[in-house]
Amino acid sequence: MMKQNTSPARRTSKAAQYSADELNSSAERYDAGVSLVRRVMILLLILSVNILHAQNPIVPNQGLNDPHIHIFNDTAYVYASHDKSADNRKFTMEDWWIWSSPDLVNWTKRSVLQPEDTYIGDPDFTRCWATDVGYKNGKYYWYFSEGNQQAGVVEGPTPVGPWTDKLGKPLLTEDLTPTDEYDMAIFEENGAHWIVFGVWDYYIARLGDDMMSLAETPRKIDIDRNVGPYGAGKTDDKVYLHKRSRKYYLSWGCFYAMADDLYGPYEYQGCILDDDSFAPGYDTPTWPNGYKQGRHGNFFEWHGQWYYTYCDISQTGNRWFRDAFISYVHYKDDGTMANIRVDGVGVGWHPANVGVIPAEEYFAVEGMRKEQDDETGFRMVLTGKTGRLHFPKIKALNGKKSLRLKVGSAQGGRFRVAATRKEQDGPMVGNAEFTLEPLNKGYGFGFVELSLSGLADEEDLFFEFVRLEGGDLRFDGFSFR
Repeated sequence: MMKQNTSPARRTSKAAQYSADELNSSAERYDAGVSLVRRVMILLLILSVNILHAQNPIVPNQGLNDPHIHIFNDTAYVYASHDKSADNRKFTMEDWWIWSSPDLVNWTKRSVLQPEDTYIGDPDFTRCWATDVGYKNGKYYWYFSEGNQQAGVVEGPTPVGPWTDKLGKPLLTEDLTPTDEYDMAIFEENGAHWIVFGVWDYYIARLGDDMMSLAETPRKIDIDRNVGPYGAGKTDDKVYLHKRSRKYYLSWGCFYAMADDLYGPYEYQGCILDDDSFAPGYDTPTWPNGYKQGRHGNFFEWHGQWYYTYCDISQTGNRWFRDAFISYVHYKDDGTMANIRVDGVGVGWHPANVGVIPAEEYFAVEGMRKEQDDETGFRMVLTGKTGRLHFPKIKALNGKKSLRLKVGSAQGGRFRVAATRKEQDGPMVGNAEFTLEPLNKGYGFGFVELSLSGLADEEDLFFEFVRLEGGDLRFDGFSFR
């Protein structure tokens, strides 16, 4: 039970002072249904939000697909295949693309690689399949699939080229392994690089120092269970490798396995999509084997946030003219991944009129970490004395009079929060000091409310949390009224 309010709030001209009792009383009046709003309301209202703004697909109606996003010099680059036309009735892919973004919202086309600029040499080649990129010693290496047969590599001085095929022949030849040598991914650790590739069975090999040769014979990767969009017994193509903490993640589309060693063996974990993942209008049309098929993409981290970018055909209705989406990725306490959300909002911005904005869907973080929560999914925990979160491009703020933050503390304590706009040290939106009673003694989450004035319809907001006395701080989300 949460305590009832016994005294009015005490305020100063600079910061509102909230007692623990007032916070808990506010939470009791408002908290009913918040978890439901958090998990459901975004899905229910997403269609009306799309009228105002939608960021999935990231580059709509251009055929950008098979996306692999990498971060270089604090800029996101998507290395992708390109479906030629919305009229395609088969895979017609005449070139490879690179687009860049400073924020995962606004994308600019930066580079095109033609097959005649590689060893393929044929300007009529239409099987420019999936790609990936690596960086070493000031040079960038863009790997590409020659259909589902072989793979090559070009070198450039920047993330967008210009590109030169110095090798002049396939890096991975069609007779190299028992699998097909395409749909590669590049994995880097401690300055060394590996290439992984294949369909049904995956192979891995360390790259040479020149990034254009193999330093070892490719090894087959063992997975304890082969599961994919075609049912038990088969995986897929579109393999990718990433590492988080001490675990390695081998993925094929939206399916994945985990291991303690890069070479495996890997233990199958599941799929990050289910029937509840989709906002209305984003679950169909889909592939012949259902929404778990065709989700080629990769996992990447930026500013302490994890993402998954992947193919989608719900907006084009054509499996041969695909889009690219991005979703947030949240890791559970045991290292497995929670199911993602597929919608038109995507990442990197937030609509202010859909209820609660989850704290874990930030763009940048400092001094805080995600924590799994059985009721609402995830929340942010203050790990030091000071923690900061950045939420860019919050839209539809016209008419919003207050900002409400949901907070709690397992041990209890006294804290301060400050909200600024434009930048971390920018103009102050509001600040407050507040006291929280311990959650582990039966107290619930409370709310800190900041009055708003002078905001534009779209703002970048920054939160700074400071521990003044006591223990931990948990931040669950915020909303506007």
